Amino acid sequence: MLKLSIGAFSFFNTMRAGKMDIFGYLESVKYRYRLDAVDLWNGFFAGQDDSGLVILPEEEEIRKIREAIDEKGLTVANIALDGVHLIDQDPDLRERLYQNALLHLRASEILGAKTVRIDICNNRTEEITEQEFDYIVNRYREYCDRAAEHGYTVGPENHMGAALNPHLLKRIAEAVDRPNFGILLHLKRWKPEFADGDAIVAPWVVHTHIDAKTVASGDIEVSIRALEQAGYDGHWAVEYNAKENQYAEIEWLLSSIRRKFYQMAEA
Repeated sequence: MLKLSIGAFSFFNTMRAGKMDIFGYLESVKYRYRLDAVDLWNGFFAGQDDSGLVILPEEEEIRKIREAIDEKGLTVANIALDGVHLIDQDPDLRERLYQNALLHLRASEILGAKTVRIDICNNRTEEITEQEFDYIVNRYREYCDRAAEHGYTVGPENHMGAALNPHLLKRIAEAVDRPNFGILLHLKRWKPEFADGDAIVAPWVVHTHIDAKTVASGDIEVSIRALEQAGYDGHWAVEYNAKENQYAEIEWLLSSIRRKFYQMAEA
């Protein structure tokens, strides 16, 4: 059975225009697109302090979101957490990011997320030192042990910076060596020299994001097959922040993905 979801970041421009909040997003996924899973992004309900650190609302507000999720019978397939990455050039900020990550993990548990994305680094970190590698592994082990107690997985996305190297993510996954470690794979989002990146990390993928460019490229089938061969059974979530007409663009992308899977099934 094809399981679809919509990454909340797909409505970033609609949110920025003041036309959608987190509750409108939940309504849209359930009633406009008739899906039963959501793909949360903390940017929809969190703010920032003067230093740019992502700040969550009070727990009462988080619980209101959970109530809305439950009322609609939705599953939180994933939550993507910005502002809690592991490695940062500022050593003082690194500790603050860690403390913020613990707060976000608590929020993710309240929301009932099945998979949680915490980035390795920001877009200014292109290489990881051995010391930083050890720090990353130990932090993910800590997070995974916590995740095991609450029934979810946690891990990175090939999102930006050093994380756009699939061999690094593979090495991290092997070193962490925890059943509750899982990668959020944004299909085909790698540095140009890593065309086979999706297949390299496939054994650890627990959630996916698919954008319009990947679907239009025509070679998405290779990635889908690689994931299926690795036993992937998670959601296929669209994440496409179109410049305008976002409702229609998401409908088109969902239909395109459905069509691709139907074609592959009939082949």
